Parts: sequence; C-alpha cells; structure tokens
Amino acid sequence: MTELHRKGRVSCAAARRRVLSPFLLFLVVLFQAGPTRAEVYQTPENFLAECFSGGAPKPDFVWLTGALAEQVRNQLGHSPQVLRLRYWADAQRSAWILDEIGKTEPITAGIMIEDQKIARLRVLEFRESRGAEVRHSYFTRQFEGLSLQESGLSEKVDGIAGATLSVRAVGNMAKLALLLDRHIRQKQEPAP
Repeated sequence: MTELHRKGRVSCAAARRRVLSPFLLFLVVLFQAGPTRAEVYQTPENFLAECFSGGAPKPDFVWLTGALAEQVRNQLGHSPQVLRLRYWADAQRSAWILDEIGKTEPITAGIMIEDQKIARLRVLEFRESRGAEVRHSYFTRQFEGLSLQESGLSEKVDGIAGATLSVRAVGNMAKLALLLDRHIRQKQEPAP
C-alpha cells in the first residue's frame, strides 16, 4: 500500500469518527432521556390478596378536603394530587394503593396498616429511570412497625445512594397511609 493510500484511509476513518461521535452521543442522550417503561413488580389485586387472606373487603373512599387536606399537605410537603383515595379496610387493618412522584414519574406502592403501624409495604410499580432499588425488601422492610409521629415517621429510614427522590416518595406514601388510616379509624370510633 502506498503512503498516499494509508493517509487517505486514516483521514476517512477520522472523518467517520467525527461524524459518528456526535451521532452516538445523541443516541445515548435520547435513550437516557426518553420515556421509561413501567416495571410492574406486583399487581394491586395480588397485594390485596396478601393483606386480606379471606379476600379483600369492598373498597371505600376518603375525601382529601378541609382539615384532612391540610394535614396531608403538612405531612407530604405539597398539596395532594387527588381529591379522593380508595382504600380497603376491615376491623384490624387497612390497605392503601398510593402514587407519589419520584423525580418526574409516579411510583405506586401498596401499604398495609395494622394497629396504627405499617405491617407491609411493597413497591408495586416503578416508572422512573433511576432509583428502582426502593422495590427491594432490604429497603421496604425498614418501614414495618413504624408509626406516625408529629415530626413524621417514628424512626429514621436509611436512604439509598442515587435514589434519594424515590426514597422520599416511598416515605411520603408511608406517612400518607398512616395518616389516612388514623383518620378513618377516628371516624369509626363512637363519639363519647
């Protein structure tokens, strides 16, 4: 091969790299910023079957208005995104299927409350591009046995590096379920 041919090939390869590099960068950014696919880890029906062995009771609704909406706003640090929430309850426990925004997308969790404490918390569906570690039992088990105090949850929950917003979203859903369980139980108590 002559010196001229070798130089020609090098310059063609260099030209291809100059064209491909921005194109590859564009593809990387496109796939990272594109819509994420929802990961379903458990269906709401399966979660409710876990919570209520004899079958889930008929669902009921709680309206987030007035003083309750203010309490929700104080616990979450933002206004509720919905006006009413569906729940399932029997004499011992209540179950809630809740959504909370992580960074940009909602995370869906199922939370069972028993004796004003979290008995079970499962991430049912995750839609974010990062932070899916919150679905693992090593994280969700931390919530079991926690109750609601004036300042938030009764104990601090360990975070996950790189998943701060997802951890915060799951914590918010836990606080919301505890608050709403307290609300429906107070409504059921007979007035003195």
